[in-house]
Amino acid sequence: MTKLDITEVTQEVDRLLEVTENPLHRQILENYRRHGLLEVSGRWPEIFAPEMTVEHPVYRITEGGRSLLLDGSEQVQEFYRGMSEAGNLVMILEDEEIAVADWGFASESIFNHYTPGRVLIEGGEDIDDPDAWYLLRHRLAMVWHYDDRARMIGEHVYEDATSREVIKLAPEDVVTREEAREALAPLIRPLPNLLGPVGIRA
Repeated sequence: MTKLDITEVTQEVDRLLEVTENPLHRQILENYRRHGLLEVSGRWPEIFAPEMTVEHPVYRITEGGRSLLLDGSEQVQEFYRGMSEAGNLVMILEDEEIAVADWGFASESIFNHYTPGRVLIEGGEDIDDPDAWYLLRHRLAMVWHYDDRARMIGEHVYEDATSREVIKLAPEDVVTREEAREALAPLIRPLPNLLGPVGIRA
């Protein structure tokens, strides 16, 4: 398959920012944009800056027929750490649609997730080569909640299991962690403060 363009990961949120005027909604979108770029670049610890994430985030993830609850910053950070150590953070969103509101945003998209074979085997996938790289391609719906300072409260992520597809990749078609970090660095910008000193609800 053709190598995907990692720089398209912010395509839809950038489009929505162009037409969104509400300052709280814009702040939420800017936070989400920065969060995604930091995560895919492997710079996940920066997501937990106090202006981006509440002190006690909660994640609910349903994927691969299993549900996972991550309750609190320690559990959420351990989740990211494990994914990073496994080399499992590079993903590209495709056909994303986002709706933003005062409480946060909802989105649906196709996730193209670059995953080592050994990680898929540990997750119960029937594949033939633990040393190869695979593209886990599936449709996910996400609901992320934010507080009145546009700080992320948590992620709710739900997989459409019928869309799940695992594709073995040739080495030249893999977007590596290093390639993602280099390509996305120019897109990462400081989080603006569009709400004033204490946050507002527009």
